[in-house]
Amino acid sequence: MSDAPAPLRIGNASGFYGDRFDAVREMLTGGPLDILTGDYLAELTMLILGRSRLKDPEKGYATTFLRQLEEGLGLAHERGVRIVTNAGGLNPAGLADAVRKLAATVGIPVTVAHVEGDSLPVPDGFLTANAYLGGAGIAACLRAGADIVVTGRVTDAALVTGPAAAHFGWGPDDLDALAGAVVAGHVLECGTQATGGNYAFFGEHDVRRPGFPLAEIHADGSAVITKHAGTGGVVDVGTVTAQLLYETGGARYAGPDVTARLDAVRLTPDGPDRVRVDGVRGEAPPPTLKAGLTRLGGWRNEVVFVLTGLDIEAKARLVKEQFADALERGGARPSADVRWELARTDHPDADTEERASALLRLTVRDQDAEAVGRAVSGAAVELALGSYPGFHVTAPPGKGAPYGVFEATYVPAAEVEHTAVLPDGSRVTIEPPLRTMELGEVDDPPLPDPYPSGRPTRRAPLGLLAGARSGDKGGDANVGVWVRDDDAWRWLAHELTVERFRQLLPETAELTVVRHVLPNLRALNFTVHGLLGEGVAAQARFDPQAKAVGEWLRSRWLPIPVALLDDADPVPEVTA
Repeated sequence: MSDAPAPLRIGNASGFYGDRFDAVREMLTGGPLDILTGDYLAELTMLILGRSRLKDPEKGYATTFLRQLEEGLGLAHERGVRIVTNAGGLNPAGLADAVRKLAATVGIPVTVAHVEGDSLPVPDGFLTANAYLGGAGIAACLRAGADIVVTGRVTDAALVTGPAAAHFGWGPDDLDALAGAVVAGHVLECGTQATGGNYAFFGEHDVRRPGFPLAEIHADGSAVITKHAGTGGVVDVGTVTAQLLYETGGARYAGPDVTARLDAVRLTPDGPDRVRVDGVRGEAPPPTLKAGLTRLGGWRNEVVFVLTGLDIEAKARLVKEQFADALERGGARPSADVRWELARTDHPDADTEERASALLRLTVRDQDAEAVGRAVSGAAVELALGSYPGFHVTAPPGKGAPYGVFEATYVPAAEVEHTAVLPDGSRVTIEPPLRTMELGEVDDPPLPDPYPSGRPTRRAPLGLLAGARSGDKGGDANVGVWVRDDDAWRWLAHELTVERFRQLLPETAELTVVRHVLPNLRALNFTVHGLLGEGVAAQARFDPQAKAVGEWLRSRWLPIPVALLDDADPVPEVTA
């Protein structure tokens, strides 16, 4: 008989602040678990919590988590499940106290601990400043017997590395095991994105209500990604690959506990809705921690003009000229940032008015609220009876609203006071790792042999062959692209170069694009620097989080070898 400890079953019940409310109950009642995690924080969330704390200094945490615990506390206690969450946001001590009060009210005997120290001195002009902590503080709380651990800003993967380290007794030198847990944590962190949500090949599965994922972590750091039996969605190599590529870059995935080598990850089927993740190698973490700073960046406003029927381009030109003239005659200076975008959503000879209409979107931003407020809304409204035929807008112009900016920086890990506040109130200082390694790029591995040239091709969307998932990191966008067999990989690795990527996505033509090759995943990961301007909170782009850039790429046509398309249904090419 083996003396290896039983796997640790870690589930996820939240991928963001606003995720499915009943997921906590579903995960606690759907099958066996040891740890339930909840990820509530994102770059935009920190700004939202910062503004909340301005109104009430005792807030600054995710209040939804407390409401979920009204029922979840009893269920977790009955089933012996411990809960680890970053819902503490900017005030983990405050949330820990609120959980204790709730537990007393509902009569559930639980011990609560929290992790703090991520909060940094806030520079002038900023609203929040927080370092991304690792999982060691969480591990200390769990080793001290905490039933619930609340943190502030930790890395998303720390919600898994902390419990795994506590359970298996890993220390800071167990780099491979920690790296395996980081990869498992990255797969779990976005909830149902690992079980068929937002999945490129969604049409192959029933993903109407995907279940939340869980990982069976083993003592060596390997894991099996799965979900509770009977829940919706799917877990297969494709869904796990998609989430592995999400918001990552090259072969090195750095964190406070360890740098995981994504180029070493192996994914293999392990039965229905089960994917084994192993082979991950770990390296010493960098000597610095990432830190996120948020600030109010200024004011923005938006007006969407509806252009219907004929002469769409001429109507757009007219309204732009009239709007500029109205501003000038009103004595208002133009906003610092003015952007027009014409979305040709119209169809010729349309059978409904909506299908006959295009959308002309005006977005303005400025440091001065007045420059985007009444001046803009007044200029738009006064055109109503003297502009293009059929003039109307999607909503009455407003007075403008503040927008935020997220900035990333790095601070020495030794300068951050990572602290575990145990259930008895004692405070344990978490020392930074003694072994560190400066982060450097990894040389791209050799490409596979090219797919044979001269084979018949036909023009078709890339998405008939390849999956993709995209997302944001500050002002940059990440686009991961993968295929599902070796022949397709031979073609993709040589075809989808940076040059070809820029051709397919002209919006990236003047930006810095970096390609990373991950052969084990049959994947390419592209980082597009600056695509999102000042980040999601600034709302500077139509798709401010780059969520659909991957789908845009998949929709682009290029010559694809006919033999690779197999039985894919032909898609008629549409010309404007």
